[in-house]
Amino acid sequence: MADSKQPKKRRLRAPSETVRERANKTLIAGEAVSKPKRVRGVLGKIFLPLRLIGGGLRFIGRFIIPSYIRNSWRELRLVSWPSRKQSRQLTVAVMIFAIVFGVLIYFVDLGLDKLFKQVLLK
Repeated sequence: MADSKQPKKRRLRAPSETVRERANKTLIAGEAVSKPKRVRGVLGKIFLPLRLIGGGLRFIGRFIIPSYIRNSWRELRLVSWPSRKQSRQLTVAVMIFAIVFGVLIYFVDLGLDKLFKQVLLK
């Protein structure tokens, strides 16, 4: 009797080509690949000196600004911030919760106040 419970063979998928592999393949094939040139407009010419100064400031800032602040800033850049609609919805939800919770605390406080007045004033 043949064993009917043989494990199924899994097909392995070949990993997809990376950009570097594709670039190397085109270079090997002899195709001329040129990188697109970066075009600087008027703003690029205006802000170029600021960018050069910014590089120096960045170098100095590594020694002046504590690593905690730098790491915190890096983490903040990774955060995916909610949209305006999501922010509005979450704000309304928090306000409704705060109002309901405040009313609940008010009634509990009112009840405990009457209870203690009856117990302590008798």
